[in-house]
Amino acid sequence: MKRRALLRAGIAAALPALCIGKARAHNAAGEVRPPLLAPDIKVTSNTGSTARLRDLLTGKATALQLMFTGCSSICPIQGALFAQVQAALPRSDSSLQLLSASIDPLGDDPKALTAWLARFQAGSRWRAFSPAPALLDTWLDFLAGRAVGPDKHTGQVYFFDRQARLVLRTVDFPQPAEVARLLAQLATTTLR
Repeated sequence: MKRRALLRAGIAAALPALCIGKARAHNAAGEVRPPLLAPDIKVTSNTGSTARLRDLLTGKATALQLMFTGCSSICPIQGALFAQVQAALPRSDSSLQLLSASIDPLGDDPKALTAWLARFQAGSRWRAFSPAPALLDTWLDFLAGRAVGPDKHTGQVYFFDRQARLVLRTVDFPQPAEVARLLAQLATTTLR
């Protein structure tokens, strides 16, 4: 009995150390220096229109999350987080936007993206898009948005300034009030 208790205690003590490297591998958080200009990739929005990603980002302070509509684990949490952020944003500031970027461009057509946004009562400042399938790897590599292991999700939020530059990555599942605060701050300042 003592032997099993000691073995369990040893495993419990070693487990966090074993997981730290994997948890940090996909979660590069903090200010991005120097800021990185978004790739000029083609995306399809929830309205069915196609655009260049840089055009969607230019002129607005943007908080962006990764998701896909068929997800039943992390993505609904991400949607709920952005719903809370949306409620916390100043209503009169049209220079702020929320973007949900699908990581399943083959499965997430405009109809699916629109239904996903409706599920969270997204307003006019919250849109969704999916990249062209051939450009998904380029997009994920740019964000460093690939999780390690069998679950390829990340709960991070990515911030872009008005020049379409990635300036900040959060930890997984940041507090909605903090996302709203950082987004409002980003609309009035430029990180270097």
